[in-house]
Amino acid sequence: MRKFRALIILLCAVATTTAYASPADSVQLQQNISELANYFEGKGYAINQMLQDNRFKLIEGITEKFTRSAEVKIEGFEQYQKAVGFDRKKTIVADFMKEYGDELIAAEKEYDISRYVIAGIIGIESEFGKYKGSYNPFNAYVSMYAEGYRSDFAKAQLEELLIFTNEHNLDVLSLESSYAGAMSYAQFIPYSLNRWFVGSELYNMKNNIASVANYLAHFKEITGSTEKAIYRYNPSSLYTQAVLALAEEARQVDQD
Repeated sequence: MRKFRALIILLCAVATTTAYASPADSVQLQQNISELANYFEGKGYAINQMLQDNRFKLIEGITEKFTRSAEVKIEGFEQYQKAVGFDRKKTIVADFMKEYGDELIAAEKEYDISRYVIAGIIGIESEFGKYKGSYNPFNAYVSMYAEGYRSDFAKAQLEELLIFTNEHNLDVLSLESSYAGAMSYAQFIPYSLNRWFVGSELYNMKNNIASVANYLAHFKEITGSTEKAIYRYNPSSLYTQAVLALAEEARQVDQD
């Protein structure tokens, strides 16, 4: 992975579109990063300082990570269950329900969202808090922009991320995420964090439980059903099916 520690030289003009850059094209990568730095420095963010931090590094080939994932063909629900480790997750859902039963019940009462559905989402997303991701969201969004992959999305999410970390006094380069920049046990992208995250501690399970409930309650009101709200969380019918199936497992063990 290529590291950029030197001070980024800002470009005088900002292009309206970001040129695609292969991981091997260091000149174009640098130009795209400079363009991004120019934008954020102009808005008052000390992004050059972040880019000089030795924890900043490009996620090499991030475009391929997205496109390879999109090309994976899942043939039906059984294959999807295997892909998300469903059988393993259903064996440990009882432990999660026992440990966080009070928090789940409180969220269900406050947001009118089934505690079992909340558990289902956290189970599918992070195996009940076991996984937070092995990347950094700042690195992820800068890498996307550098390679010219979904540049507008990457820039918008990076700005949301900086807003969130500033408001909560967090070190942006200390955070963990997926390569898509989704964070914590609920796997919220920055846009969602700024609108539906409840509480101030990002890696607190109680906050994540409430945040999932808050998100689903918002979209349940818009769409008219919990199932459609789950689909908004991840627009995949197989994902929705998996969450509901794990929710049913949670319901069964909770009633034993």
